[in-house]
Amino acid sequence: MNLFEIIGPVMTGPSSSHTAGAVRIGNAALNLFGKKPEEAVIKLYNSFSKTGKGHGTDKALIAGLLGFAPDDVRIINASREAENAGLKISVEFMGNNPDYHANTAEIILYHGSEKMVVLGKSIGGGRIVITQVDGYETKYTGEYHGLMTIHDDVPGVVSVVTGCLAQMGVNIAFMRMYRKRKGSKVMMIIDTDNPIPPAVKDILSNNRHIYKTVILPRNEDEE
Repeated sequence: MNLFEIIGPVMTGPSSSHTAGAVRIGNAALNLFGKKPEEAVIKLYNSFSKTGKGHGTDKALIAGLLGFAPDDVRIINASREAENAGLKISVEFMGNNPDYHANTAEIILYHGSEKMVVLGKSIGGGRIVITQVDGYETKYTGEYHGLMTIHDDVPGVVSVVTGCLAQMGVNIAFMRMYRKRKGSKVMMIIDTDNPIPPAVKDILSNNRHIYKTVILPRNEDEE
């Protein structure tokens, strides 16, 4: 455990797990969706459900979906900010689910016909893990710059993506691929040491085997 995990990030209180972590779950869901949602359904589980209202967890998640940072003073008025931004929000307190971490939120995002379901947990010190995206089991933390692709499970696609990053001077730190079964579509999340140029998305979007490309920013407090 490092010092950051002990003292937590600069944030609007009261809790790094229930506030800063919740904001970052919202940030991560927004980033993975790749566009501003028109509607969001937020479901809180376990400790998030029990004490989330008093700790402002619901407001923190909404703030994250609006792209606010954990120390943004607008968090306290996040519901009003969402209304002003045209983002329809509903929050459900789901009670206990023994299959989930104590601080778990499920976020369902909509934009037109598009939908994404994100499951995330706040693990302390403002740190998070996104454990599921549209049924794919994941381990996304937002601690690095990154790239997400959805692509066919065929030879050569991974080398196209990594080759494109290499040509753009982007160094890969970690790379994880997730699939539900052999031959199904694959979700790939690549963590990188430096920001990914927007041109990468344009290049990869022209590949017939790649259905979605999203550039992922790094958490603002990570060094």
